[in-house]
Amino acid sequence: MLIFFGCLALLVVAYKFYSPFVERQAGMDEHAKTPQQRFNDGVDYVEVSPIKAFLIQFLNVAGVGPIFGPILGALYGPIALVWIVIGNILGGAVHDYFSGVLSIKEDGKSLPEIAGHYFNVFFKGLMLVFTAMLLFFVGVVFIMSPAGLLSNLSYFEGTFLSGNTFWVLVILLYYFLATLLPIDKIITKLYPAFGLLMIVMTVSLAVALLFNAPHLPMPADFLAYFDHSHYNEELLQPNPNGLPVWPLLFVTITCGAISGFHSTQAPIMARCLTNEKYVRPVYFGAMMSEGVVACVWALAGIAAFPGGYVELKQVLDQGGPGLVVNQIATSYLGVMGGVMAIIAVAVFPITSGDTAFRSLRLTMVDAFNIPQNLRNRLLLSVPILVIAYFMTKIDFTLIWRYFAFSNMLLSTSVLWLATKYLLDRNAFHWIVSLPAVIGTSVTFSYIMTAGIGLGLAQELSRPIGIAVAIVCLIAVVLVDRKYKLAAAAAA
Repeated sequence: MLIFFGCLALLVVAYKFYSPFVERQAGMDEHAKTPQQRFNDGVDYVEVSPIKAFLIQFLNVAGVGPIFGPILGALYGPIALVWIVIGNILGGAVHDYFSGVLSIKEDGKSLPEIAGHYFNVFFKGLMLVFTAMLLFFVGVVFIMSPAGLLSNLSYFEGTFLSGNTFWVLVILLYYFLATLLPIDKIITKLYPAFGLLMIVMTVSLAVALLFNAPHLPMPADFLAYFDHSHYNEELLQPNPNGLPVWPLLFVTITCGAISGFHSTQAPIMARCLTNEKYVRPVYFGAMMSEGVVACVWALAGIAAFPGGYVELKQVLDQGGPGLVVNQIATSYLGVMGGVMAIIAVAVFPITSGDTAFRSLRLTMVDAFNIPQNLRNRLLLSVPILVIAYFMTKIDFTLIWRYFAFSNMLLSTSVLWLATKYLLDRNAFHWIVSLPAVIGTSVTFSYIMTAGIGLGLAQELSRPIGIAVAIVCLIAVVLVDRKYKLAAAAAA
């Protein structure tokens, strides 16, 4: 219990004291005109109140990510809570915040265009590939997972509603409308309500767990990582099946800690805010809130099963994190909890999938300067969703592995982009460059070790990842110094 409350306290303190410091480095100007005020088009540049913008951003980046990831991460024990909080404060929150800053400062543009402005056309091309790849994988994943859940519900057994293809087509039809229509027709009307539902569900579950869970993590549990004699290996196994915490825990829990997908969602609300002063509560605040959600579900995975690690592993093997959500919600929240569980694992991923495809459309529009009339929106949306349908026929686990890697890669790229932004301002760049170094090390260590990568041993991948990260930091700082010296000489 002390660990959980300590995690929440750190998140609150970080928002209160650290986020204003980060905001000062970013150089926000509440008197500047925002993209919404300069480009109001009734489609994407539409005025949205800061409260609605927060709830929409919160749901855009949250979805089912901070539920499923922390449940899987709970297999590692209480260290999952530590990673969520440290990753969120030092990595995820500044990543999301600067994603919003860069977008609102650059007319609400997408990441590839911003990368081209701060680096060069080569980096712009790389970011375009990374961003489009990640958005597409996110969209496909969030077609397959809710369709599979809905088709397997006992309520629909024996009817045409039990067919997976039926639900895939229904979800695709919704995605088509959400991608095509102006943002104030569906997203700004439905998402605030779904965002509130996630908040209510999270708070209710946290209270129920704290009063009724059989094994709340305590500080002594951390001794398991240093001395195995201090814990029961059958009930609490922080390193399951010998899997290394570095880098696998960082890949398992992304949403709630740091996720590159969040940066792809930044332009949606950056085009709708009416003042730059709202960037911090909307982006920094939404990520901190997602951290709270992730902490609650990590706590649930650790504490809610009397059999500890063994029982959690059995439930995951039987039905994945969706079944874990259902069992926890119905056990601790009753019938209403079961209803909320269905919404959590079916509706919430859909709210991330539709904005993924919408962001993909915006990225293509920015990259190729396509006018946003109805005909062009159709020409972009239809092919994307048709290809996505055929992608749902591919093995889900393969799609997920590529999604995980591209997610890590993009988050690290955005941190390097924010580093360049702060270097240009002569601001304190270490708030983003240090997380960028760590993210680069994790990303390269993972791809060197993973089956979709080179499959090297951990003993080789770790030093390679660290070396690449240090080289990247030196290169960025030296290039920035070169440009500044050249500029000073020209002046």
